[in-house]
Amino acid sequence: MLPKIAYVGTGGTIASIGKGPFDLLDYNATDERIDAKAVIERTGLQGTIADIVAVNFRQIDGTAITLTDWADLADLCKQLARSPDLNGIVIGHGTASLEETAWLLSLVLDLTIPVVVTGSMRPLTGISSDASSNLAAAIRVAAMPRSEIAGVSVVLNDEIHSPRTVTKSHTLRLNAFQSPWFGPLGFVDGSNVNIVREHRSSGEGCFTTDLLRRLPRVDIAYSYVGADGVAIRAFVEAGAKGIVSAGFGPGNGTPAEVKALAEAISAGVIVVQSTRMGAGVAVDSAYHKSIGIIAGNDLNAQKARILLALCLARGDGHQQIADMFHSA
Repeated sequence: MLPKIAYVGTGGTIASIGKGPFDLLDYNATDERIDAKAVIERTGLQGTIADIVAVNFRQIDGTAITLTDWADLADLCKQLARSPDLNGIVIGHGTASLEETAWLLSLVLDLTIPVVVTGSMRPLTGISSDASSNLAAAIRVAAMPRSEIAGVSVVLNDEIHSPRTVTKSHTLRLNAFQSPWFGPLGFVDGSNVNIVREHRSSGEGCFTTDLLRRLPRVDIAYSYVGADGVAIRAFVEAGAKGIVSAGFGPGNGTPAEVKALAEAISAGVIVVQSTRMGAGVAVDSAYHKSIGIIAGNDLNAQKARILLALCLARGDGHQQIADMFHSA
């Protein structure tokens, strides 16, 4: 008997229809995306490796995902998981924000079946599109017992990644999704799914989905030579409850930025220090500790923002948030 897998379509490149087979770059110009059922029909996967239940959610670009979409998607996954004969859930997603959605879901879902997030770097209609192969690989992973692939994972280019470590590292290449300095959790080779390492963040599944309906404003301040702190002060003025600093090298902003961050902390804003490097741990310096900046561990800025927002929505205090980032 074939495993039963729910395919949730949110749009993105994997559902995009370009002008022709060689339209690989500006395919969004058509603004045409098909629903989950049509994606399954076009890929020809129905009844081959799984009994696929198409679930239409959204048909939008990955850049258009909102906090409401996240809340609705998380609730949908919980609802689907109640089906006793469902083996797993696959979510087709735009690659622009795929890593953020996967990380968010990993923090709020603790289901008895796997949830796999996938997408494609080339549109469904493009020559040598990776849409079908990525979807097939994701379905194979979703069909595995939860004991073998726990929680939420990301599958693209025949690689299985942790939502915590994976990031989109190239605008166009098929191997754009990488886990810097950690590597994949496993690989999909034809019908074989090979898990080579286990990784589960202590923060995964520890937040409730209702928090997604009341996430506070959390902004990211990106460091660059000459950054003067104007953006940070503007974020505070706009009502930010948290700010993530995407700093230089080991994790620090310009002197003017640090001054503005200290002012924000004095005003009651929680500040987390990340880096713009894409890999490595943000150093928890003595000076940062003295003014109340929390080290963001090795989370990139966009993921640190999500974790911080959830902590704030839950009502966590400074030390609780610091502990969460330390163990995340």
